Amino acid sequence: MANANYDFTDETVIVTGGSSGIGRQLALQFGAAGATVLVADVQETPDGGSAPTHEVIEDRGGTASFVHTDVSDSAQIASVIEAARDYGGVDVMVNNAGIMTRGPLFDVTAESIDRIHAVNVRGVLLGCKHAAADMLDRGEPGAILNTASINSTMADYNLPEYNASKGAVLMITRTAALELAEKEIRVNAIAPGFIPTQMSEGGPAAAEQAIQEGDTVKPIPMDRGGDPVEVASSALFLCTDEASYVTGEVLHVDGGYHTL
Repeated sequence: MANANYDFTDETVIVTGGSSGIGRQLALQFGAAGATVLVADVQETPDGGSAPTHEVIEDRGGTASFVHTDVSDSAQIASVIEAARDYGGVDVMVNNAGIMTRGPLFDVTAESIDRIHAVNVRGVLLGCKHAAADMLDRGEPGAILNTASINSTMADYNLPEYNASKGAVLMITRTAALELAEKEIRVNAIAPGFIPTQMSEGGPAAAEQAIQEGDTVKPIPMDRGGDPVEVASSALFLCTDEASYVTGEVLHVDGGYHTL
């Protein structure tokens, strides 16, 4: 559940990849904090048959809608930004959509590189661009949050394309923060560690089992995988007025993994 001290009433938040995993929890917590939430994703219903994110927010008394969005397509990102205008314009842009593929370096192809980077890199860069343009056009300050990863700064086996893409997200965040700082638009990132979700190989149960069996590059100091709720709760802070002097920051939510 979102921290009761975070109040996003009268703010409009776009969450890409908001139908499942970390994105779903981000959307739910923004909704619980009073925001109008636009869930931007290529799928409306998450794996496993759960209710669509926007419907859960509405059932809990919030305001939300689903906008079919392929973040690799500039026109579709522009469309979801335009949809936010119906609610006054985007105040917080969460570039969370991401995909993963696993395999050794020698299995990398031009197609696999392009597929990962189209979503994980192009999608984040275009999301920053279009959201910032809308904020500037309306003369309003705003916050942009990108979902990076511990793989932004440390490599993991059999993830060459993914590691590279998340390294790029880190630099996109810092570059956008630098260019937009004087315009009162803050850009930060979260760097989740091992968070068992449907995107994890084999699903959440398999990912957690791998963690417990030590099948990671290093042991996790807190000796467990994280929960998407924990990532979302930490991330919301970066989008609040309490973080008004924070930009270009990367918040690790990884049980201490990056400290080793």
